[in-house]
Amino acid sequence: MAARRVFLKNGMLLLAAVGSPLRSFAMDEPAPTFRLGLVTDLHHADKPSAGTRHYRDTLGKLLEAREGFLAKKIDAVLELGDLIDAAETVEAEKKYLADIEKEFASISKDRHYVLGNHCVSTLTKEEFLAGVEREKSHYSFDRGGFHCIILDACFRSDSEPYGRNNFKWNDSRIPDQQIGWLEKDLAKTELPTIVFVHQRLDVSNDHGIKNGEAVRKVLESSNKVSSVFQGHSHQNDYKAIGGIHYVTLVAMVEGKGPENSGYSILELYGDGSAKLEGFRRQKGYQSVKSKLGRS
Repeated sequence: MAARRVFLKNGMLLLAAVGSPLRSFAMDEPAPTFRLGLVTDLHHADKPSAGTRHYRDTLGKLLEAREGFLAKKIDAVLELGDLIDAAETVEAEKKYLADIEKEFASISKDRHYVLGNHCVSTLTKEEFLAGVEREKSHYSFDRGGFHCIILDACFRSDSEPYGRNNFKWNDSRIPDQQIGWLEKDLAKTELPTIVFVHQRLDVSNDHGIKNGEAVRKVLESSNKVSSVFQGHSHQNDYKAIGGIHYVTLVAMVEGKGPENSGYSILELYGDGSAKLEGFRRQKGYQSVKSKLGRS
């Protein structure tokens, strides 16, 4: 396994394997094959702020992100979980979802949803998925020469799916059946692969997936996964484990006003490299190889 160098240039964290050249990303850089808008932890709800979480500000923050996404002509948009916050009734939570989904759907026809624990606080998974017109909570798709995988870690340690407040937020697991699906899905693709999940695969604390190590071994053994994007802990964070980059995105709900928002655009390139451009409080990252430093 190659060691890594980390470079900081113009506020952008650059990631490369030792001995590999850094792409300059100058004005004459090639156009990306795919641009993906990313947001996470919106926690939209029509209720008073609680601590640092300003639920009613999320809608305005999303509208600002939409303008940025449209200006950059993104090809698709993806939210990394906790699109809505908990409500006291199913009807109220469905209203939260309908309101934020109307605006989220206006960004792109090609849109994707990762289930977060707050998405199914009062709702069931089936109710949430119906509200965003989706059939499955974990699946894969190909775009721009990359394979993209969405995982669902909203299961208890006993593999019971979250729903109707039957779980604790810090008890998350990816069940064996989904891990088996993941192994088969990775075996079928020859493309560089990116994984999206809400709860974190790179930590063993309350924000981590309980069987995260087992999932990481599957990702590493495939020799195809370049990076994992995740949310849940509401903070910018980065770790490199087993030759894979784990990027945790900042929550949109934290802080009052648009200046405290966070969103990003992931640009994928034909040579397998990628660049994450961060806006507001979201940090940016840049990588240079299809295997992102793996040897």
